[in-house]
Amino acid sequence: MSEKRKVTVDGEEFEVEISPGEGVWEVSIEGRTYSVEVEGAKRSTKRKKRVARSTGASGSGIISSAIPGKIVAIMTAEGENVEEGSVVIVLEAMKMQNEIKAGIGGSVRKIMCKPGERVEANMPLMEIANTLEGDD
Repeated sequence: MSEKRKVTVDGEEFEVEISPGEGVWEVSIEGRTYSVEVEGAKRSTKRKKRVARSTGASGSGIISSAIPGKIVAIMTAEGENVEEGSVVIVLEAMKMQNEIKAGIGGSVRKIMCKPGERVEANMPLMEIANTLEGDD
């Protein structure tokens, strides 16, 4: 599967077509194809829908955004229960609305943002208490 990208080489911009492979990518520029060795290219290069996710450790109850933006909506309230993977906050960044999902299921302990507020990347936005841990 190939994708088109814009790249700048020595100050000159090109539109290229990239076909990622394992360790070697095929890059086409102006009708010529080059093989480019990519270090550490074992991870999947397939693009997914951009979703801002919790940046805490796996299973963390702290929800934050990976990117700066503006809070559009908060989909839950303090004290409500949410399921793992459910959308809890909608964040607008770079003219796109991004869904921030709960990393764990549990009770919303604290909401640390409000609609219309501008937030920075990695800023805590919400805390969820894992229902398996019980509320303290």
